[in-house]
Amino acid sequence: MRKNILTIILLSGAGCAFAAAPSGELLYNGIQLPAQWPPRYAEPDTAALMPVPYLENKPSVIPVNVGRQLFVDNFLISETDLTPTYHTPDFFAGNPVLEPTEEWENTIEGAPYAAPFSDGIWYDEKDGKFKMWYLAGAGSIHKQDKQTFYTCYAESTDGINWIKPELDLVPGTCLVDSANRDAATVWLDRNEKDPAKRYKLFNVERRPTDRRWQFILKYSPDGIHWSEGVAQSGDLYDRSSVFYNPFRNVWCISMRYSTNVSSRSRAYLENEDPEVAVSMAHRVRKGIPDKNMVYWFTPDNLEPRHPQFPEVEPGIYNFDAIPYESIMLGQYAVWQGPENNICGKLGVQKRNEIMLGYSRDGFHFSRPTHDPFMANDTTDGAWNWGNMQSIGGVPLIVGDSLYFYCSGRRLNDIMWDSYTSTGLAKLRRDGFVSMGTDGAKKGSLTTEPLTFDGQYLFVNADLAAKGAEMTVEILDIDGNPIPEYSGKNAIPLKKLDSTKKMVEWKETASLASIIGKPVRIRFNLTKGAELYSFWISPWTTGESRGYTAGGGPGLSSTGIDQPL
Repeated sequence: MRKNILTIILLSGAGCAFAAAPSGELLYNGIQLPAQWPPRYAEPDTAALMPVPYLENKPSVIPVNVGRQLFVDNFLISETDLTPTYHTPDFFAGNPVLEPTEEWENTIEGAPYAAPFSDGIWYDEKDGKFKMWYLAGAGSIHKQDKQTFYTCYAESTDGINWIKPELDLVPGTCLVDSANRDAATVWLDRNEKDPAKRYKLFNVERRPTDRRWQFILKYSPDGIHWSEGVAQSGDLYDRSSVFYNPFRNVWCISMRYSTNVSSRSRAYLENEDPEVAVSMAHRVRKGIPDKNMVYWFTPDNLEPRHPQFPEVEPGIYNFDAIPYESIMLGQYAVWQGPENNICGKLGVQKRNEIMLGYSRDGFHFSRPTHDPFMANDTTDGAWNWGNMQSIGGVPLIVGDSLYFYCSGRRLNDIMWDSYTSTGLAKLRRDGFVSMGTDGAKKGSLTTEPLTFDGQYLFVNADLAAKGAEMTVEILDIDGNPIPEYSGKNAIPLKKLDSTKKMVEWKETASLASIIGKPVRIRFNLTKGAELYSFWISPWTTGESRGYTAGGGPGLSSTGIDQPL
């Protein structure tokens, strides 16, 4: 596994003004939103990092009742001499796991496509199946245009070997929706009470009258048989997508948007009702505020550049997000050029790579590293030579691993921006960032003041290296060890590599005596030890009560990590 060791980036700027604003909603993690939400920022004239106010103005006490607590930023950390390591997943050696194999997946000119364009890959615990929705060439139906696409479906029992079942919409194919489309989002709505609406399709469809794009929302009980449209947006730019934020119970629309920095910037809107959210989306007329939509972010000044076209200013081609444990996990498709006309002339593909960001309020995302999380492979014959795109629903949780999927394009002589396939990459569960000593003999990390209502402390840690050891002590709010949970009474953890290990002390494993009291946790590590996350569970079995993203085998169908 490749590792990139960087220093935590402390973001400044708009934080103080944000904290001083009138109070609004209080979040699960102690973050107080301002009364005006979503916030309205002036569109910038230069590329810059997005402000993340809650990192500059933290809650005085942080509740940690929801989910595994990840060290993806400095939110939880009061002081430390440990170093963060940012990890990237390992691509599956057998990639691609899905590629164009059928004539009906081609466009009218024979260009092959078989990969999600956001769309979705989910594990449905009720059916016990991995499910994928993907964009395919629509030449067999839409014969009037070279570049037309529709939606197909595939399924798997292991997330690696996929089949394209014969379905009834177009016999002999796995086609599930024949609308001429660009991007799409398929969301498995685990909170939906109406079985007929369990699956939601937010389809960016081309209007037949003027060939402009708009969202059309459709429902399905099984992800295969879809309703007619139940809501429509106004005129949109292409490559827009949707995600659900369960921490605040809102549907969020991520829209392509043009600013002075980049025509590949993003706008945002939210609503508790997905039909209302779709109906409010539209292009924005410059100079006139919109009641519901706000400017969101631009590419920043740290985006990677194309090695062959360094003069091209990068853009955000798309942004997908999903709840994972205690955070919203964001996937940026970072465009590095060149423009389509240059790609067509040279017979190459634009360079898009997948980066990660992390949010604790669902709007402000921190990006502590700009190294690609899933990168292009420009070797001959690579399935992901260019134009990689993120996928909705991912990651999926499979045992101790996270399954990340993405699309990629293979160089070909048929049409420069074609031959899409779907690849898999695996990461340790919670494996985005680990804290370690960076070669020093020992080090420690002390949290900010925390409160909890659970009873058992768990960690995700790699202590398999020779001499690697970790002890955990709990301090009062002033930093004094609580005798029962002191370092003197701590039982060392060593000679193990576990994504879920209970922490114990000599006299107890229960934290019942300090439930509800503000405390700090200090993790003491020796050389070779790596700490990924911690959480406090009500159960000795260690379920976190956090969100399980796209789901996985053996998990609760509620989408929350809890006993079955």
